[in-house]
Amino acid sequence: EMYSNTGGQQSKATPAGASVKFAMGGKRQKKKSIGEMFMTYEHVYVASVALSNQSQVLQAMVEADKHSGPSILIAYAPCIQQGVRPQGLNDMVDECKFAVDSGYWPLYRYDPELAKESKNPFILDSKKLRKDVTSFLQRESRFINLRKKDPKIAETLWEHMNNDVHHRMEH
Repeated sequence: EMYSNTGGQQSKATPAGASVKFAMGGKRQKKKSIGEMFMTYEHVYVASVALSNQSQVLQAMVEADKHSGPSILIAYAPCIQQGVRPQGLNDMVDECKFAVDSGYWPLYRYDPELAKESKNPFILDSKKLRKDVTSFLQRESRFINLRKKDPKIAETLWEHMNNDVHHRMEH
């Protein structure tokens, strides 16, 4: 969600409200979903995965391998630049679970082969929100720093993200 190899610079995949290089005041635009972009090609297998759900990761890998065309798996993988708290990267699996449970990181698979069988090619594997996305944002420095610097902007951007998560889960 950022260019970590250059010290955490903003990218189009950086979420709104994140405070990263070249967006220290918080990125204002909504993040672009690379998965959604690839799904528009209709022949590409796409999956969004996280280590906290190993069976879903394995299922996505098997399906991607079986797919006769191009495949992409997009994994939530916290890095040091995100400032993961409270345990840093020592609790990466827990951080992944929190991201999924809050709706910050949806788990899904898009299998174009299903459309050939007149089935919906999109399968949402993370169907229920178990936590609030705001509680997830408060676990990472990239979001906390904006709240310290400009609480009003942070509140507005976090509210937009919360609305986006709920909209995505309802549709």
